[in-house]
Amino acid sequence: MPVSLTTLRDLKQRGEKFAMITCYDAIFAQAMNQSGVECLLIGDSLGMVLQGHDSTLPVSMADMVYHTHCVARGNSQSFIVADMPFMSYATVNDALKNAGDLMQAGAHAVKLEGGGWLADTVTQMARCGIPACVHMGLTPQSVNVFGGYKVQGRSAEAAAKMVEDARRLEQAGAALLLLECVPTPVAKQVTEAVGIPVIGIGAGPHCDGQVLVLHDLLGMYQGKPARFAKNYLQGRDSVKDALTAYVQEVKSGAYPAPEHGFSQ
Repeated sequence: MPVSLTTLRDLKQRGEKFAMITCYDAIFAQAMNQSGVECLLIGDSLGMVLQGHDSTLPVSMADMVYHTHCVARGNSQSFIVADMPFMSYATVNDALKNAGDLMQAGAHAVKLEGGGWLADTVTQMARCGIPACVHMGLTPQSVNVFGGYKVQGRSAEAAAKMVEDARRLEQAGAALLLLECVPTPVAKQVTEAVGIPVIGIGAGPHCDGQVLVLHDLLGMYQGKPARFAKNYLQGRDSVKDALTAYVQEVKSGAYPAPEHGFSQ
């Protein structure tokens, strides 16, 4: 049976982990299906790993719609989440129009970066049949506001605000949350505070699911690898073996290890 939001919620309730990987084309979608990857993320990370930019900001809606079409054509089993790129959800009307385009291209949910302030947008999207995944913590589209790629939620006040925002977003109708570069104890608090699945990247082992950028998983780093990156191709004979090994380690709890996360 294809993976759905119900599948992911059931996994959370049973305490079973699930795996997500970024995906940008049909052939990798097929390979990830065969390796048991529950979720495919069409990330605006494509701006960096495919287009050669130094951030995600130049990625357009046309880029995201194109790659969503490509992934959807190759997918038969996994749940597809597509990123909404920079400034594509600045207003509720923008968000509904652009999210609708991604859903029509084959996404099963869309991902927005932000916090509790997205509650009204999330509610309107849910009313229109568009499941939203809200990306919290280090949000790459705000890199210029943060002054770089920095861990978020280190102070007690910031951690409490993140938990509060997570609850507010769940009440607003968010289907999923994603936490990036958040201290492990804070990610644990958020995951336990909400009933919806929480996906982590650089957020420790307590999240319900884990996500990695495909190129990081295959050891194709741009400069110094992120702390949470792991090369699953090393010591293995094929890409499929690497994908399968990642899924197995997420499900067993072997990934992420303590060295892949951040302390308070």
